[in-house]
Amino acid sequence: MAWRQLLLASGLLAAVLLTMLQEGTGASVGTQQVAEQEAQEDAEQKIFMQESDASNFLKKRDKRSPKSRDEANAENRQKLRADELRREYHEEQGNEFENFVEEQNDGKKTEA
Repeated sequence: MAWRQLLLASGLLAAVLLTMLQEGTGASVGTQQVAEQEAQEDAEQKIFMQESDASNFLKKRDKRSPKSRDEANAENRQKLRADELRREYHEEQGNEFENFVEEQNDGKKTEA
């Protein structure tokens, strides 16, 4: 009988200790999370500028310096590649539609 009481008391003591440790950990994590969040907000304020400032910065590009020949060439290559991809896509869509129409016509001919 004594060993049951001892086992029950030690189990109860362990449950109380775990509960206390869990509450203590939760409190320390909460303050740690708040500190990390504040540090992240401070870093964001240092890194990022206001939207209006960024917009003005980009608008003044022409006044600051003209595009270099390499930049212009790179932009033109990107535009040409996009045009080529668009043309290939539309050509492929047209071919698929033609194949579909031919299959439909072939199906009608075999039924008749």
